[in-house]
Amino acid sequence: MPYQSPIAPGLSWYEASIADRPQYPEMDGARKADVVIIGGGYTGISAAYHLAAQGVDVTLIEAARFGDGASGRNGGQFGTGQRAWAEDLEKQYGFERAKALFDVAEEAKAHMLAFAHEHGIDMEYVPGQISAAHRPRYLKGYERHAELMASRFNYPHMRYVGRDEMQGLLGTNRYHGGVYDSGTGHIHPLKFLIGTAKAAHKAGAHLYENTSATKISTASGRVEVETTRGTITASKALIAVNAYGGNLEPISASHVMPIRSFIGATAPLGRDSSVIPGGESVDDSRFVVRYFRRSKDGRLLFGGREAYTADNPRDISHHIRRQIAEIYPALENIEITHAWGGSVGITMPRQPFVREIMPGVISAGGYSGHGVMLANYMGRLYAEAVTGRREKLRLFEELRVPSFPGGRSFRAPLLFLALSWYALMDRI
Repeated sequence: MPYQSPIAPGLSWYEASIADRPQYPEMDGARKADVVIIGGGYTGISAAYHLAAQGVDVTLIEAARFGDGASGRNGGQFGTGQRAWAEDLEKQYGFERAKALFDVAEEAKAHMLAFAHEHGIDMEYVPGQISAAHRPRYLKGYERHAELMASRFNYPHMRYVGRDEMQGLLGTNRYHGGVYDSGTGHIHPLKFLIGTAKAAHKAGAHLYENTSATKISTASGRVEVETTRGTITASKALIAVNAYGGNLEPISASHVMPIRSFIGATAPLGRDSSVIPGGESVDDSRFVVRYFRRSKDGRLLFGGREAYTADNPRDISHHIRRQIAEIYPALENIEITHAWGGSVGITMPRQPFVREIMPGVISAGGYSGHGVMLANYMGRLYAEAVTGRREKLRLFEELRVPSFPGGRSFRAPLLFLALSWYALMDRI
């Protein structure tokens, strides 16, 4: 019979693998600051560090604990460029803007690696990412993409991979080819977030957990954030809640939609396993992307099932194991030791939503599954904008990101229908 594992619901392997996860206090009473940040994920914590390092008085609040949202529970894959391929952005915005967006993403990658090194953060970086085609019809697109990355966008680290080589790289014959990217990799996302929070705290940022924002408003050139623990008054504010904004602010809510994504961690596969022997991370060509990699201790971390509502499935492990078995039939009875989910913030064009939604208040989110490095770097770009250099942040502010259709009542059902259609197309 298939293995049935008693899983603590929602406990991620990332949490279970960390012995030192500092707790930060709840805010206690009213505060004043130069900048107030709502949200303790990659964007917010990064912004807090870079502001505090420049002497800005910054207060950050997080409704739960740092890492309880997507920043501490994601697949850990960097990726290259933006969520959309650079050549597709070129069709929409022209070469100059597409190249600038690609270059900023490359800066984000280099910054994250340098930041981890500078602050002694062991984020378990492993180089190499494989993008695999689950249907032969995608192969020409992958081959052309690798060519354009080298010839047009000055990125020589990507190459086309045929079926036989892909089989050796992944340890399965379920994929037809794709691309190999040696210029990127994957990390332990919670370790990086914890290390960034430590750096921000050391730099002088005032960090508070378990402190929820209930209202944000502006008056007389000041921003007021009402919380469950008192009111914060500041000159500027950053809303960095991504998929966890709820009804805090209507403009962000209309542009960034939360969907649920789920990951499972298997028992260690053993040193002789043929599954991804090189240790790279993997994503595939499905609209409902399957993404997987080996952990430092040899587990298969596998994500892919999505839900387009706020609910969790009753048994995450059952769905994840079934998807694993489709790719690796020998693992159909593998033990799933941890299974967890979280909300991912997506936008209509899968491009980040960055906008000044009221005077002195910028909202940033909607990384659409490509936020490990982009979200972190967005915090730095926000800090640069506060201190007088807004050029790079403006690249994102000027992206054409429309709101979801249907308003608050119908946008979720419409999204469910649309994404369910694309998920059906993955099977054809």
